[in-house]
Amino acid sequence: MTTTHTVTNQVPPLIGHDVAEHPVILEALHREGAADSLDELHRLGRLAGSEQAQRWGDLAEEHPPVLHTHDRYGNRIDEVVYDPAYHELMRTAVEFGMHGAPWNDPSPHAHLERAAKFSVWGAVDAGHGCPISMTYAVVPALRANSELAAQYEPLLTTRTYDPSLRAPLEKSGLVAGMSMTEKQGGSDVRANRTTAVPQPDGSYRITGHKWFTSAPMSDILLVLAQAPGGLSCFFLPRILPDGTRNAMAIQRLKDKLGNHSNASSEVEYDDATAWLVGDEGRGVPTIIEMVNMTRLDCTLGSATGMRAGTAQAIHHAVHRQAFGKNLVDQPLMRNVLADLAVESEASTTVALWLAALTDRATAGDRHAAALRRISLSVSKYLVCKRGPAHAAEALECLGGNGYAEESRMPRLYREAPLLSVWEGSGNVAALDTLRAVAKQPETLAVFFDELDSCAGSDAALDASVRSLKNSFGDLGTVEHRARRIVGDMALALQGSLLVRYGHPAVADAFTSSRLGGDWGSVYGTLPTGIDAATIIERSTPKVPA
Repeated sequence: MTTTHTVTNQVPPLIGHDVAEHPVILEALHREGAADSLDELHRLGRLAGSEQAQRWGDLAEEHPPVLHTHDRYGNRIDEVVYDPAYHELMRTAVEFGMHGAPWNDPSPHAHLERAAKFSVWGAVDAGHGCPISMTYAVVPALRANSELAAQYEPLLTTRTYDPSLRAPLEKSGLVAGMSMTEKQGGSDVRANRTTAVPQPDGSYRITGHKWFTSAPMSDILLVLAQAPGGLSCFFLPRILPDGTRNAMAIQRLKDKLGNHSNASSEVEYDDATAWLVGDEGRGVPTIIEMVNMTRLDCTLGSATGMRAGTAQAIHHAVHRQAFGKNLVDQPLMRNVLADLAVESEASTTVALWLAALTDRATAGDRHAAALRRISLSVSKYLVCKRGPAHAAEALECLGGNGYAEESRMPRLYREAPLLSVWEGSGNVAALDTLRAVAKQPETLAVFFDELDSCAGSDAALDASVRSLKNSFGDLGTVEHRARRIVGDMALALQGSLLVRYGHPAVADAFTSSRLGGDWGSVYGTLPTGIDAATIIERSTPKVPA
């Protein structure tokens, strides 16, 4: 019998490597004096690159959560059941302190260290990162009620994962979420119609329909509702202190494009019990503390996706032959791979820089807080906007193999648009930057001071900053031009960070293409003369022989 299925020229799976072994991540930790965290980070990185962890990600994606509204007897239970692999992912994230742990960590680099781990582990599965991110973000918002914070913060920061459905204070660890958007409002949370009625015992009764509540099995949720004093923020436990279930009905789970391992739901509150966080009428300023932290994770998540896609594309090109050469040696493919790597490095650099700013801001550095406020808005906008096109190009590097689910590239592609939508779509993020400038003009001043700190280092960067400053001259059209202005701000910030801290080959390629205009409309259009070999080598996965 003739043998027709001899397999040749196929690429070995990308497993057995240390995902944390990436120059941008390691350089950021060394630069900030956080090298003490590297042992734990590499331990996580080896796990993330293992066949076992990647299988957990596959199973959580292939077996999405299932909603059980009633038990066998007809009693309403509103429980979401997850694949066991999902719990392994969650347990790992919590044990490595990617949730609320930094808020109870004495390290001056706790948020940067956590960001590095979140970015490394996110390459395994993005969906479970949602409740991990929200648990991280809920802590500063909850501190608006010192009594609740004193009770629950220790359980939100402990490195113990406890998925049981019990009264929160009886558990060994908690996961948190938020419930803001409604079908008539979306990003316009001030249009919320959910009501909050105060009770004699100091609690409130919440009634209303929430259109998008992710991770509804979270132990506690921060909920926006209209109280007598206006839109307010509330602490709503899934299980009440007496062990009974709160009046929260999960109506359905969303059938989403991606993010399949994460349960996103429509929730109905029918006289549910909750407690006020902050003052009545101050719901948005209270919960914005949480939103800003999750926006940081959106930026980190998009950068993680880019890094994962770049790694897969380069790994494929290293092992695949076409037209008599390895793909990685074909000049045009080298242009594509280097371009993807430049985008990935720029995005990861700014994301980790924002995390380091968070450490300084939370320590009381007002300058860092102002710089973080505006830099986070512009970076969230652009980095997350870049994600989908980057994922598509990385997938294309694998050809038809990349279009097959087994490659994991379709999952990466489906995931990419979410982070631009979550916590404010492109328009919201761009306009938020303008609001920050209008309400806090000092934020723009500190932003330009940051860019000016490397003036004279790169001609394209200098010209970009001059043009950017002039773009604020015509205030009458600034809202119409918001996307262009904010995108240019983000590019200038990335360029300045790469010029100061990045590898010269990457910085030169970035400034000449993104800032100097020597770039096409798609990836793979870098100018001639760049050091593609060095750029590609930096992003090549180090797989043991």
